[in-house]
Amino acid sequence: MNSMPRILAAACVLQVSVAAPPLRAADDARVTVPAGFTIEVVARVAGARELAAGPGGSLFVGTLHGDVMLLRDAEGSPHAPEVFAHIDEAPDAGVSVGGDSLYVGTRFGVWRIPLASDAARVDGDKAQAPGKPVKIESVRPGNGGGHSTTSLAIAGGRVYAGVGSSCNACTESDPTRATIQEFGLDGGPLHAKAVHIRNAIALAIDPGGALWAGVAGQDELEHGHPYEIFDAVTRHQGVVDYGWPTCYENHRQAAPDADCSHQTVSRVVFPAYSTPIGATFYPAKPAGRYAFPETYAGGAFVTLHGSWHQPPVAPRVIFVPMHDGEPVTPVDWSNPDAQWRLFAGGFQRDDGSRIGRPTGVAVGSEGSLFVADDAAGVIYRIRPVRG
Repeated sequence: MNSMPRILAAACVLQVSVAAPPLRAADDARVTVPAGFTIEVVARVAGARELAAGPGGSLFVGTLHGDVMLLRDAEGSPHAPEVFAHIDEAPDAGVSVGGDSLYVGTRFGVWRIPLASDAARVDGDKAQAPGKPVKIESVRPGNGGGHSTTSLAIAGGRVYAGVGSSCNACTESDPTRATIQEFGLDGGPLHAKAVHIRNAIALAIDPGGALWAGVAGQDELEHGHPYEIFDAVTRHQGVVDYGWPTCYENHRQAAPDADCSHQTVSRVVFPAYSTPIGATFYPAKPAGRYAFPETYAGGAFVTLHGSWHQPPVAPRVIFVPMHDGEPVTPVDWSNPDAQWRLFAGGFQRDDGSRIGRPTGVAVGSEGSLFVADDAAGVIYRIRPVRG
């Protein structure tokens, strides 16, 4: 399924908005998308991480520093990025819109910023949030080391927060670490929906309302393992146990005498060390001026950050075809490439050096796909070619 898209120079043109200088990319390492699509850089945001579509066609950008950025008119002629809010608990990486609020995941908590009166201000001259950020939940109390980003997704009046582990493989003393926490839109009561899940960064809600999580697996196992997982967490009853650090993949043992019989097995897998960072589902009924073809309806886009392993696994954006909330192709435990196809690539040169590493991903109000890149510090906009 992993047919390579054509090189950008042949299939489409890397367009660059006047507000964003062109990427310095070698001819042999150009960003690629499938034929029939265009890609352009629409903004520069240092340390850009998760993305969330906001009111009035805006786009919120979480970052590795203490600022949440706003890109106004993201589907039209984007303005220069502006600081929407500052929270002094960097990284302020996670962003998600729910109801009348923007939720921000930081190193030590989840914050709520009201948006009810903000649509005009998002579209107008000022980007400043109408109300001060209010912390509604705390995570990693007293210890922000290890995996420090907090990813967010919202569905059914519930906030889900992915809180990564403090280590590669250990027994956590902090009950919020290596979990997906669940709580109400105004905070509390806080409890785990998923446990023993090493670093659930890529959270997304599918068209049916289920929470999915893409997870970065542990190191120092047999080379090429564990496969990275992407699973529908809330399709499972109760608290879901993914087995880390003693179990992985299809009930495989990472520790002697580990009991893996109760480990939850994922619906989708990616190659080891790919590091899923962001995910979004394309609408089941695509609409808007830049709606993707029907073949993408209901499917998942996942950004893979790549690895530090040798040889390095390339960063890329992939697409997982779905039907009625399930992957079109079932898991093949002998082939972690079977369920997805490459959508955007070219981030890594043949010598292993990189021009970027994709992170957040979101669908805009008119159907465009937006992709963040924390290494290049840019926001890409991808949309079909219109005749």
